[in-house]
Amino acid sequence: MPYLVSDVMTRTVVALREGAVFKDIARTMRRWKVSALPVLDGDHRVIGVVSEADLLPKEMLRDPDGDPDRHGRPSGGSGLAKADAVCAEDLMNAPAVTVRADETVARAARVMARHRLKRLPVVDGEGVLQGIVSRTDLLKVFLREDADIAEEVRRDVVPRLFAVPVEPIRVEVRDGVVTLTGRVRDTSLVPVVTRMVRAVEGVVDVDCALSGPPRRPDLDPDLPDDAPTARADGAGAGTVV
Repeated sequence: MPYLVSDVMTRTVVALREGAVFKDIARTMRRWKVSALPVLDGDHRVIGVVSEADLLPKEMLRDPDGDPDRHGRPSGGSGLAKADAVCAEDLMNAPAVTVRADETVARAARVMARHRLKRLPVVDGEGVLQGIVSRTDLLKVFLREDADIAEEVRRDVVPRLFAVPVEPIRVEVRDGVVTLTGRVRDTSLVPVVTRMVRAVEGVVDVDCALSGPPRRPDLDPDLPDDAPTARADGAGAGTVV
């Protein structure tokens, strides 16, 4: 089973109410050493997020010569509004980008990358805050033990494609890199097994060096002494990275 957001998220979350004032927001960020905070309504649903970037426009208005427009006054209505804002409701970015607790870690990573975010509030089906997931949390899957990865590949991947291999398929894992060796009857399945192994949580890379059946001199006189190794890229040599 793929890792879910609920498996890696942080469940203790510091959050803001809509009416939280500017200085309290800044103090909270400093105290808890976070750069963004979810904003909740009265039913604990996430309605927005306030980040350090949302607080900066007010600082930009401060000019040592007393001229707020001289050195980069925030341009546009949004920047001016945040410069004048005093509470979370006016500072926050809404609607908030969130992820469900029952979604996969891969899905959360895509959302985070698409929106260029460092963390995501985690919600349930009603939008109620459940936790928060960060980039560091998503990388936890790569701390999985090599032995656990190897066992899952042997148990859940190899038998699905190669129920009766020509010879036993050997699965070795070192630092998250999976190496497959052995002989199979149908080498056209090599790219498929490579994709399936790569999808296993914690896998860093796959070196699939599976070979076809050995030559039978009496039945295959035109084949070389040993059938070529089938690599993941189907080119007969090399490793797909």
